[in-house]
Amino acid sequence: MVAMVGCIAHNADVEFPGYLSLSQQLKFSDIPNGGQGIFKVPAAGIAQILLFTGLIEMAWWPASKYDGDYNVGFFGAKYGPEKKTEKLNAEMANGRLAMLGIIGNMFAEGQTGQTLGEQIGSGNMIPF
Repeated sequence: MVAMVGCIAHNADVEFPGYLSLSQQLKFSDIPNGGQGIFKVPAAGIAQILLFTGLIEMAWWPASKYDGDYNVGFFGAKYGPEKKTEKLNAEMANGRLAMLGIIGNMFAEGQTGQTLGEQIGSGNMIPF
């Protein structure tokens, strides 16, 4: 879900101000939209992303917890077993839909050579 939100935000030119790499004089706004942007990120930036993701997976939200219940509640609210199962199932369904969305976006970009924003702007993809 984060990947799809990031794709939409980056295609809308919502970017951090300042420098991605001060030593290379590389600003966040210098990174192109779409899948090719990852190749412009310095190796140290990729390493930071992977380390942070590994930290989350290993320590904070372990991937070995298959039921998805990290016992933190839903915005502070605690639910009974039936309602909790319903909420967890909804979250899994939303996650699956987001995975389909991002993989569809990646395939479309690979086929057309246009980013999501360019496809919508040129009328090649009409979401409604």
